[in-house]
Amino acid sequence: MGNLWILSPVLIAAGAGIILLIWSFAEHLASAPKGGAGGPGKAVYGLASAALLAAATLALWTAWSGDRSVTLFYLTEDMPIYFRVDSLGRWFVTLVTAVWVPVGIYSIVYMRHEGEEKRFFGFYLLLYGVLVCLDFSGNLVTMYLFYELMTLASFPLVLHSGSREAIMAALKYLFYSLCGAYLGLYGIYFLHGISGSPAFTPGGVLGSEILAGHGAPLPAVVMLMLVGFGAKAGMFPLHAWLPAAHPVAPSPASAALSGVIVKSGVLAVIRVVYYIVGPDLLRGTWVQYVWLTLTLATVFMGSLLAYREPVLKKRLAYSTVSNLSYILFGLAVLSPSGFTGALLHVVFHGITKCGLFLAAGIFLLDGKTRVEELSGISRGMPTVLWCYTLLSLALIGIPPASGFVSKWYLAQGALEAGLGAWGYVGAAVLLVSALLTAGYLLPVVTKGFFPGTAVMCTGRQEPKAAMLIPLLILAALALGMGLFPGSFMEYAGRIAGQVL
Repeated sequence: MGNLWILSPVLIAAGAGIILLIWSFAEHLASAPKGGAGGPGKAVYGLASAALLAAATLALWTAWSGDRSVTLFYLTEDMPIYFRVDSLGRWFVTLVTAVWVPVGIYSIVYMRHEGEEKRFFGFYLLLYGVLVCLDFSGNLVTMYLFYELMTLASFPLVLHSGSREAIMAALKYLFYSLCGAYLGLYGIYFLHGISGSPAFTPGGVLGSEILAGHGAPLPAVVMLMLVGFGAKAGMFPLHAWLPAAHPVAPSPASAALSGVIVKSGVLAVIRVVYYIVGPDLLRGTWVQYVWLTLTLATVFMGSLLAYREPVLKKRLAYSTVSNLSYILFGLAVLSPSGFTGALLHVVFHGITKCGLFLAAGIFLLDGKTRVEELSGISRGMPTVLWCYTLLSLALIGIPPASGFVSKWYLAQGALEAGLGAWGYVGAAVLLVSALLTAGYLLPVVTKGFFPGTAVMCTGRQEPKAAMLIPLLILAALALGMGLFPGSFMEYAGRIAGQVL
């Protein structure tokens, strides 16, 4: 119990979030004003900002100050709730924090237009604490507990506006998430029955002696878990919640969903395949090839639907469906280069897509929801459009932006994995998807900078600094990580070397 301070960032974030939720609930009981355009006052913003910065600082310090572990309690005699800081958890916690802080700062201004700021920041902080616990989870049971809590804590962010559309989208998100999680839970029951509750171990824990009496149904169980946890990552066939939830949520919530929440499905898949089952058990089996088929189908389908979608936020949501399966494809090839590319794309996509949703939120505040409405937007918002342009180039994968590095590793991993025709098909699908990505992101740039004879946008000017600075930081990161990718590639490669 001496390492309980591992959870100190969780206590700060969750504690402040609960205070804000109680405060919001008490105001509603007293019929107090909800905040509206004038905001709820400096006390709320001060508490939310201080708690977020303190929790983020402690989370990063905890992550990068060495490996450590703690058992919190036991659900049953052989089922501990166990946390451990390891290389993979460190990678994901850093991404969560890199997204959560700028989005939180952006939200201070943005949420004044949405209202109910106390409730939003309450769940936002609570969710950060849950995500830290999820990333530091040391075994399957602990991971599943906080995986489900993450769904419950993020659900109110989707239905924040309270509109009928938001409620239906939130229920769809909840239904798909729970269905996927229950498939994962079935697999956890099975794996616990044959191996107990072992700590996550690079390379897996299922040895030949365990498989001798229980190995026959294992491939089917693993396939169910891949589909189940893939639901959060937007993998076909459980992907439909994502384009429904993103457009109706407030833009900061959309950024968090697309940049971080969907990555929790990726984290769960990595833990199951690479830290419990072991990649050698799946290599060359029907499970690998079905998994590859689902990921490539999702990559192409998501890109094509994004290309055809006129509403910007929904277009970005379909883009997330596609890009998350880039990551899952890299994991499915079961090669060091593919795994490295998947980890790199986790971070690069998280930063890039978060920035794109923040830019879309600024356009939305100006009443612009569709791509064709953005003609001439550079006249009023040149900085925002330049940020959008840099982020788009990064997501497309044009060098030297960051997306090029991760996509290079993904294609290389597919070709080097010994998959035969599958490797060539995978690389071709990634290339076609990159072209489609250019087709659905760059029209905003061309219409914004070169409207031709179209009517110029005459809306608002650049947003306030609290909204613009986070966008500038994310755009700079998307470019800088591509210019100087060495440390990222080295660390991702080190994790790949541990599990493969």
